Parts: sequence; C-alpha cells; structure tokens
Amino acid sequence: MIMPTKKVLVVSGKRKTATARAVARPGIGRIRINKIPLEILEPEISREKIKEPLLQAGDDVWKQLDINVTVSGGGFMGQAEAARMAVANALLKWTKSAHLRTVLAEYDRTMIVGDSRKKEPKKFGGPGARAKGQKSYR
Repeated sequence: MIMPTKKVLVVSGKRKTATARAVARPGIGRIRINKIPLEILEPEISREKIKEPLLQAGDDVWKQLDINVTVSGGGFMGQAEAARMAVANALLKWTKSAHLRTVLAEYDRTMIVGDSRKKEPKKFGGPGARAKGQKSYR
C-alpha cells in the first residue's frame, strides 16, 4: 500500500552566528519558533521582526501553512532575523510566486538574500578586534 505524500518544505536562514531551520507543511496558520507559538514569543521586538514577511505576504498565503522554526546560536535579535529569513523563504518556495518575491525584496532585501556581515574576530594585544593597548615612550 502506497501512502499519499504530503508536501513538506525545509528552508534555512542565517544571520551573524544564528541559524534557523523552518519546516513548512499544510495546516491552519500555526507558526512556532522553538516550539513557542509566535503570538506569545518574547521579546516583542523579535516577534514583530518575524511577523514582517507574513504581513507582506497577506493572510491568504500563510493561513494554509504550519511553519515550525528551530533557531540556535547568536543573540535574540540575530535569531529573530534568521527566523524571519527562513519564514520568508519558506513562503516564497511554497507559493513559487514572483510577485511575492518582488514585494518582499522591495520591503527589505535581507528577508530573501541575507546579510553576510559577521563580528570581526578579536586579535591579541588589545580588548577587541582593532583596539590596542596604548604605548608611552616618556
């Protein structure tokens, strides 16, 4: 007996050292970040950040999907931006819509492409990446 195949999509997003993996499947519009529903995710600023692609796409697109996002690494804002990128790419891959792609790109291009900037590594001889201890010759 052959089981009917359900469409499942796995998409990833990265920001600084945070990585997010979104699993999209047919559903009723549930979005969870690390098993926490998006509606009660704290802090509020990261919740709003993750909601951006959903607001741009419109209710009719994401209300038929359940998206589970697993995020690890980085700080809360890096995680929020990685999750946001994963959600946006999941919506794009699910709908295959060129119009949605242009809407998201015009709103904020980092939702689709990603921002490759990372923290510069610390070097010896000082407290940070560029700062050095002062020298005195007198």
